[in-house]
Amino acid sequence: MRIQKCKGTRDLSPQQMAQFRLIESVFRDSCLKWGYREVRTPTLEYLHLFTSTGTLTPGTLGKVYSFLDWDGWSGERVVLRPDGTIPVARMYIDNEDKPATARYFYITNIFIFEPTGKENRERWQCGAEMLGAGNPAADVELITVALETLRSLGLKDIKIKLSHAGIIRALLAGFGLSPEEQGKAFARILDGDSAVISQLKEQKPALVSLLAPLLEMKGANAGFLKNQQAVFTRQLPEFAPALENFIRITELLTATGQKYEIDIASGAGFEYYTGLIFQLYARDIKVGGGGRYDALIPLLGGEDVPASGFALYMDPVMNLIRQYASDEAAGVNIILKKTGAVYGQRAFELANRLHAVGLRASLFSGQTPPANGCQVEVAESFKVTGPGLTAPRPAASIEAVLELLGSKQ
Repeated sequence: MRIQKCKGTRDLSPQQMAQFRLIESVFRDSCLKWGYREVRTPTLEYLHLFTSTGTLTPGTLGKVYSFLDWDGWSGERVVLRPDGTIPVARMYIDNEDKPATARYFYITNIFIFEPTGKENRERWQCGAEMLGAGNPAADVELITVALETLRSLGLKDIKIKLSHAGIIRALLAGFGLSPEEQGKAFARILDGDSAVISQLKEQKPALVSLLAPLLEMKGANAGFLKNQQAVFTRQLPEFAPALENFIRITELLTATGQKYEIDIASGAGFEYYTGLIFQLYARDIKVGGGGRYDALIPLLGGEDVPASGFALYMDPVMNLIRQYASDEAAGVNIILKKTGAVYGQRAFELANRLHAVGLRASLFSGQTPPANGCQVEVAESFKVTGPGLTAPRPAASIEAVLELLGSKQ
């Protein structure tokens, strides 16, 4: 019987791995330019890290892979991390030497159960977190880093969809919901249940006319928000802080030339979000998202530290990028072919010398030279042939081969 891979997992072919590494490389380069430093957290974490009140929504917690990690007769329940941000926040709290503003980035896998097994349960993402900065410029910086990465990968017409957790919470309070009802409705919205607002409209029709500008502000901009600000701060003062923060963020995005769409009811993400929520789309496919989570670090036992971050989703980005790193595109590919008794010694000697100067060389095993490569016939002397060169030329020494091949890179 043929053994198959686990449901919801995938193998990556050489071409897909080249795409994967390209995304990694471009993302890492963008982050380093903006002053972020790379970190890595464990695949296993204690379950209670994610069950703290206000960390993950019930919908997400119901999809985690958890099991008992035995230690003698007792044990702790652990999980395969379902999120990349919370472990970084835990790491930040554990780190005694904290900078005033910590900029971290990571490439990691997360694990979310998906019942059909047709979608990936192991998902790779590129993430960045900024800890210690609570101003709108920090949120706009993170959006800029994400956009720079996606555009460097050749993706165009990227759509930014904005929402705000503070406004959503104030909106739910405006409908007269109890704190418990607000929490449940907020979690449903962040789990992608867009029917919540429609149901609330039916239950509280008297508030609809007052809240309609917020509920229907799809596609609005900073100017529209400012026009509505006086009305809301006068009649619904609880909206004032979140609305002011949202206006400052959208004004800065406008000033930096970024186009965006506001859709308050579209907030999606994690229960720990407290401020801006943003989602990134390319060709109507969601490729990333993030937001502000100022309450998360104190919730996990740390100090009152503001924070925000984002993640880019590797699988959809891999499916969308046209440019990709090919095995054959990394430089001249050289095949070392035996034509004499001294093949072994001299072939390995030549391969080592070629590798030392950054060229790609492999021993002949029946393959044909790639389109941008060449073939070296190894005997007492060398003969270099192939499409990578204009014509066959003899070479009497390794140095001559290196010089010849170097001129053809």
